[in-house]
Amino acid sequence: MPPIQPIGRVRTPFPERFGIPRQGGLVEAIPGTLDLDAPHDRPEAWQGIEAFSHLWLVTWFHAGKGQGGLTVRPPRLGGNRRLGVFATRAPYRPNPMGLSLVRLAEADLSGPRARIVIRGPDLLDRTPLLDVKPYVPYCDAVPDARGGFAATAPDPLLRVVWTDAARRRAEAEAGRHAGLVALIEAVLAADPRPAYQKSAGRQYGVRLYDLDVHWRVVEGVVEVLGVQRVGA
Repeated sequence: MPPIQPIGRVRTPFPERFGIPRQGGLVEAIPGTLDLDAPHDRPEAWQGIEAFSHLWLVTWFHAGKGQGGLTVRPPRLGGNRRLGVFATRAPYRPNPMGLSLVRLAEADLSGPRARIVIRGPDLLDRTPLLDVKPYVPYCDAVPDARGGFAATAPDPLLRVVWTDAARRRAEAEAGRHAGLVALIEAVLAADPRPAYQKSAGRQYGVRLYDLDVHWRVVEGVVEVLGVQRVGA
């Protein structure tokens, strides 16, 4: 079998795993781009992609802890029940390959390099990109499919409120990171806390770009407490 070579990397706001949505497309406010390597960055390789609304990204989980065992503990089940690895989408697999569904936001093929912008990636920044395939509704969408233990969508989104100081700081940083306020709200509304770690009032931190976002959940409401540059 020939070695697998990445065609580029997926750029996202997530330098750390905590806070990343558990599935692609759940939080469309998350921006992303495909940083492509030559010759896969040539516009002719992407000709016609603009006709599709969504893409499948085939990726490599480069920052995991290596190969997993035969069973895993899905976060969706609270981390206290084991299932076979092939009955889950856990990243710890015999071959740590990922499959993410994202929205195609822009395909600029006018220059010497293709510029592909996506929305809703569930990936760590700089995740190796192995392949891209268009989402085809007539065969990829199965209305009567069964979803096993993940048959329904996650819990409803949480309401997000801000302290005045945190909101001002996020707005000040939006000049460097467009859409930062909406991004923070979307990520936290999806409640990135592990299912087994949801004690009320506990403070958490999510890193987005080069910022640490501090927050807590009280009575089902997320309160953003602070936004600070890493190392400041």
